[in-house]
Amino acid sequence: MARQQIYWEDVKEGDALPRLEYPITETRIAEQVSGSQDFYAVHHDRAFAKAAGHPDIFVNTGFMRGCLGRVVTDWIGDEGWLRKFRMEMRRMNRPGDLMVCTGKVVRKYKESGEHMVECEVWAENAREGVTTPCRAWVVLPSRSQQVGQKR
Repeated sequence: MARQQIYWEDVKEGDALPRLEYPITETRIAEQVSGSQDFYAVHHDRAFAKAAGHPDIFVNTGFMRGCLGRVVTDWIGDEGWLRKFRMEMRRMNRPGDLMVCTGKVVRKYKESGEHMVECEVWAENAREGVTTPCRAWVVLPSRSQQVGQKR
C-alpha cells in the first residue's frame, strides 16, 4: 500500500512529523531482543541490569533506531530518501513507560540540486522527558521535478 507522498514544496520549517506511541512492556522488550538477537542481559534480566547499575531492564539501540527511523520514513513517503541519521541514547525507556517518538522540521534547503530537509526527531517518556535525541537529513521529491519527468 503506497503512502501519501510529501513534496519539498509542501514542507515548512517548524512542521511536525508524525507521532508514534509505543507502550514499553516486558513482552515488547523480549520480542525485540529475540528478533534482533541482542541477548545482552541488561535487556531481559532484571537482576543483571540492577547489578550493572540500572534501575530496570530497558529497550536496546536497534529498537530505538527502528522507532525513530519509522517516524522519518513514514513521513517522507516512498519517493523520499533518508540521507543521514544520527541518534544519541541518553536515557532509558523501560517497562511501564509510554515511549512517544516524534519530530519537527528545522531546516529546508537545496544542496547540489537536491531538495533537502533537516529534522529534529526524538523519543520521550513521562518519567525521563527526552530520552533519545536524533537528527535526520532527508531528500524529498520536488513537484517541479515531477512535472518535468512527465513530459
